[in-house]
Amino acid sequence: MTRLRTILTGWLLAGCMALGSAALWASDRTTPEQRTARYFNSIAGKPPLLLSFLKEMPKGGDLHNHLSGAVYAESLLDYSVRDHLCVDRPTSALTSGPCDASCGPSSAKPGASCALGDAALHNALIDAWSMRNWHPATESGHDHFFATFDKFGLASGNHTGDMLAEVRTRAASDKLQYLELMETADGRLAAPLGAKVGWDDDLPRLRQKLLDAGIETPVKAGIQGIDDEEKIARESLQCGTPQASPGCDVKVRYLYQVLRGLPKQQVFAQMLTGFLLAESDPRFVGLNLVMPEDWYVPLHDFDLHMKMLDYLHSVYPRVHISLHAGELTMSLVPPEELRHHIRASVELGHAERIGHGVDLMNEGHPRQLLKEMAERKTLVEVCLTSNAVILGVSGVDHPLAVYEGSKVPVTLATDDEGVSRSDMTHEYLRAVLDQHQNYAQLKSIARQSLEHAFLPGASLWADVGTWRRTTACAKDSPMKKLSTACETLLNSSERAAQQWKLEQSLAVFEAQY
Repeated sequence: MTRLRTILTGWLLAGCMALGSAALWASDRTTPEQRTARYFNSIAGKPPLLLSFLKEMPKGGDLHNHLSGAVYAESLLDYSVRDHLCVDRPTSALTSGPCDASCGPSSAKPGASCALGDAALHNALIDAWSMRNWHPATESGHDHFFATFDKFGLASGNHTGDMLAEVRTRAASDKLQYLELMETADGRLAAPLGAKVGWDDDLPRLRQKLLDAGIETPVKAGIQGIDDEEKIARESLQCGTPQASPGCDVKVRYLYQVLRGLPKQQVFAQMLTGFLLAESDPRFVGLNLVMPEDWYVPLHDFDLHMKMLDYLHSVYPRVHISLHAGELTMSLVPPEELRHHIRASVELGHAERIGHGVDLMNEGHPRQLLKEMAERKTLVEVCLTSNAVILGVSGVDHPLAVYEGSKVPVTLATDDEGVSRSDMTHEYLRAVLDQHQNYAQLKSIARQSLEHAFLPGASLWADVGTWRRTTACAKDSPMKKLSTACETLLNSSERAAQQWKLEQSLAVFEAQY
């Protein structure tokens, strides 16, 4: 019996060793993506570990980023001090000098520099210029958010180069490689020119009037302004030197932002400027309409704005268009205003991408709209933090899962990360904790950002649904030397080159697991 027990024990040990070897062999056969996803699943309910994981995950691009709202309030205060600006203490708004001589609490108009030695004033400014310490019980997030821009506007207007440097640095830290920044780059000349020329219901005739009146002047001013500010940013980041900041490697392109809350003649002048900029300078890859969608003029003139875009698109069909659409709720506007903004933006405004899209299911025939957006491959730029603090929409009330379930492409965006006190890593974190996104979905979100970036050239992907690469690069490995065919594609396409860069970064990231 003892001998039999010994034999059986030996067989059992041998079997266990065999099973262990098989398990190890099976483990070795899993892909880096599968191992990474498995680790992700093990930490999905542990926010500290999840944050560490997501901070290192390559995220592609941020396609919905307002430069004016991307900088943190602390930097804006620094600009204010450098520019010798003053603070209107009751409102926390910046004003021009002269400032009061005293920094004491009785001073109604202290210099911004007073905040450096006055903790109460410092905290009041940071809170007023951002969503920090915002109290939803006493003030709506919508009102507090949009009020910040008028408060700090004097500081941001003269520091575009500094802002570019900060945003690029943060993007690199966030493992982003590409930014499309919204900026009204026209030397502040387009809107005044539109006011001078006036309105004409005949849009072709109005366009000609603006051309005759010198609309090229704000276009040239916009190009020169970006030249100057990019130079400042490069110097700040020490690009081209051994001390170069990682931000130097972040590719930046611009969307001209039209202020849709202005009078219609000024809106059209800015639209035309945006189209002409995109035709004139490859750094300007398209345009967008900004300012709150629920304000009177954007609501009242919405259909007219779509008509303007429809006409200008017919004249300049190569110019890309992304539009804020559906950043609305029942608490902000009458129900009638919720029923057509997304559809009209896609069909009449020719939007290839829409930002927010929160009121989707209030649209007329939403399922048909979802099918249309999926067929058109209209990307939704999802701004989770922004939607939560401005609109109060999060969790199961957010339509992200509806878009994904309908095969509408989506990506995450920061919107105004400085004002919101967020960054792209925390957008991804919110996507996991609030929207229950898995690793495959996050990876798709990162890839979609570059698939739908307004960059020239062919895509790396033959099939986005399965992420199957195009024939030229189908057999290439991101970690190995390129084939001639793949190298030719990457050299001829900015889009494919950025996409391959992301695949290389993802391969390095997943190799850790």
